[in-house]
Amino acid sequence: MSEHSNNIEQKVEQKNDFIRNIIRDDVKAQKYKQIVTRFPPEPNGYLHLGHVKSICLNFGIAQEFDGICNLRYDDTNPTAEKQDYIDNIKKDVRWLGFEWAGEALYASSYFDQLYAWAVQLIEQGDAYVDLQTLEQIRDNRGSFTEVGKPSPQRDASVADNLKLFDDMKNGKFADGKAVLRAKIDMGDANMNMRDPIIYRVMHQAHHQTGDKWCIYPMYDFAHPLSDAHEGITHSICTLEFEDHRPFYDWIVNKIGFEQPPHQYEFSRLNVDHTLTSKRKLKQLVDENIVSGWDDPRMPTIAGMRRRGYTPEGLRDFCDRVGVTKADGVIDMRLLEFSIRQSLDDTTARGMAVLKPLKVTITNFDEAVKDWESLKAEGVNARWDEELQTLWLTQPNHPNVDMGEREIPFTKDLYIDQGDYEIEPPAGYKRLSPEKNEIRLRNTYVLAVTEHVLDDAGKVIELKATIDPTTLGQNPEGRKVKGVIHWVSASQGIPATVRLYEQLFSVEDPSSVSDVHEALNPNSLTELAAVVEPSLVNAPAGTRFQFEREGYFISDEQQHSTKQPVFNQIVSLRDSYKPA
Repeated sequence: MSEHSNNIEQKVEQKNDFIRNIIRDDVKAQKYKQIVTRFPPEPNGYLHLGHVKSICLNFGIAQEFDGICNLRYDDTNPTAEKQDYIDNIKKDVRWLGFEWAGEALYASSYFDQLYAWAVQLIEQGDAYVDLQTLEQIRDNRGSFTEVGKPSPQRDASVADNLKLFDDMKNGKFADGKAVLRAKIDMGDANMNMRDPIIYRVMHQAHHQTGDKWCIYPMYDFAHPLSDAHEGITHSICTLEFEDHRPFYDWIVNKIGFEQPPHQYEFSRLNVDHTLTSKRKLKQLVDENIVSGWDDPRMPTIAGMRRRGYTPEGLRDFCDRVGVTKADGVIDMRLLEFSIRQSLDDTTARGMAVLKPLKVTITNFDEAVKDWESLKAEGVNARWDEELQTLWLTQPNHPNVDMGEREIPFTKDLYIDQGDYEIEPPAGYKRLSPEKNEIRLRNTYVLAVTEHVLDDAGKVIELKATIDPTTLGQNPEGRKVKGVIHWVSASQGIPATVRLYEQLFSVEDPSSVSDVHEALNPNSLTELAAVVEPSLVNAPAGTRFQFEREGYFISDEQQHSTKQPVFNQIVSLRDSYKPA
C-alpha cells in the first residue's frame, strides 16, 4: 500500500485553534462560496520540518472545510531556484499525504499580469522608478527612530515612470541600476511601508519563462497579488510576516480586488537542536558537511523520509504542537514520541547485533537433538542437516498479524558486547561471571561457562551451553531473569548500521553565527553489525524494529541484499511523556 493517500482520513475530533475558529465563523456567515487556501513554497531549497506544519495546516483546513488548497511556487528569484527543488516539493507534499487542487501553480505564470498591475500602480501615482543604488536606498530608508528620506525620483511624472519602467523591461538597465518602488509613506512606523521595492532588474533566465524577462517582481509584491488572483480566502503564514501584512493589504486594495484575501499569522515551528534556515542548510550541503539535502540527519522532509520517519508520525506531531500565536521551542522528544507511536503497530520485528560478541555453544550438537521432541508442545522449527542449522519460525510482530519468518539458530552466535560485563555496574541484569544464565530471545536458556580475553583484556568470545529442555519452555526448578537478542554467526548477514544523534549540539543553532561551531561531532556513527536474514531480504525503504535496539529502515538509496544498510529511525523508548 502507498504511504500516502490523496484523501487522508482525519481525526474526528474538532480542532479549535484560532485560525480554524475564524474560518468556522466565516463559513457560518457564508462569507465565501468555498474556502481556498494555498501552500506557497519558494523553490530555492528542500522543504524542512517547519514547512510540515504549514502543509498540514493549509491542506488540513481545505479538507476539513470542504475547500481546496493550491500548491503554488512563489518563484520570483531565478538565481536561487532549481527544477530539482520543484520536483522534490511535489514529492514531499504527496508523501505527507496531501494533494493540491488541479495542476501545480507558479507565480511566474502570472508575470504578464503582475507587470500589468505594476503599470497600473504607476498610472495611479502609486509607484515610481528609483535610480538610486541599492546602498543609497537602504541608507535613505531611515530607522525605527528616524523617518526615511524620499528618493530624488519620487515625484517624477507618470509618463517618465512609465518610460523608465518600460526601459527596465526592455533590458536598458544593468542589474541594480533601477528598481520600481511602491509610493506609500517614507515616514511610516512600519519599515515595510517605506516605499518598498516591488520590481528589480535581473538579467537571469527563469526555469519557467526562459529569457522572456529581465525584470522580476519582489516576493512581497507577487505573493499577495497571486493570492488574490487565485481567489485565496485565507492566506496563512508564519509570524515573521505579520509586519508585512499592511503592505499585503495595501497592494491588493490598490489593485482593486473586490474580495481580497486576508493574511493570518501563526507561530512557526521551532524545535530544539534543529535548524530551519534554507540558506544555512544549503551551506551544509554545499560544504559536504552532510551527504546531501536528504542526509538522514537533515531536518528536511527528504532527510526525515530517508531517516525512516513516517508521514503519520509527522502529522500527529503537528497536531500535538497545535496552532497558536505564541512563539516557543518544542522538545525534539515530542517529535520522536509521535514517530515512535506511529511505528509500534506497523513495523515487523527482527534481531540485529550492532556490536557483535561471539558466543560458541559447546553442547550445541548434543542439545539440538532433543528439539524435535518439543514440537508436540508448540515449538515450530525445522532442522537443516546440511547447514547444521535449527530454523525457528516466529511471528513478525507479537500483536499484529504480519506473517512469520524463519530465524537460523547455530552453534556460533553473536550477542551484543554490552550484554556481557566482567565487572557489571549496579543494577546490571544481563550476563556476567556472577550471573551466567539468561534467555536467548525465542529460543533456549543459555549459560556462560567461560570468557576469552585478548591481549588488552577485552572479552572477544564467550563459551556457553544451552539447556535443551528450554526451547519454548521455562526451565524446571529455577527462574531465569532477562532476555537478550542474538544472531547466527554463520547465517547472519553483515550490515552497515547508522546511528544518529542530533546534527547540532547547541539547543538553538540559529543563534550561532558560524554553523560549524554548532555541529555535533557524534551526529553519525556507523557500525559493522550482523542481522538476521529476514531483515536483508526485504525491499529498500522497509522499516523494522530491531529488538531491544530501536526502529530502523533499510536505506532507500544504498541498501541491497549484497550490501545491507540500515538507518536508525528512533530509539525504542524515552522518558518523555507528552501532556
